[in-house]
Amino acid sequence: MKSKQTGPAHRSASPDSREVPALPVWKAFVVQFSRETGSRTGTFSGRVEHMSSGRRARFGSTQELLTALGKMLDELGDER
Repeated sequence: MKSKQTGPAHRSASPDSREVPALPVWKAFVVQFSRETGSRTGTFSGRVEHMSSGRRARFGSTQELLTALGKMLDELGDER
């Protein structure tokens, strides 16, 4: 007898399912920190890249990182 999966790991087998995953792949980013980044120095810089589109932005502070992420997310919209 097979058991039915429930909860977060459950995925619908229906091809026309409109359920949006909790962690959609089109909202995946990579954050790469510069060599100089460190909590002791107070330096926080690097780049962020949107995985699906390849769009990138450099940042030189935590505020710049959050601004870049916010702008990219706004461009994506709520759903793909």
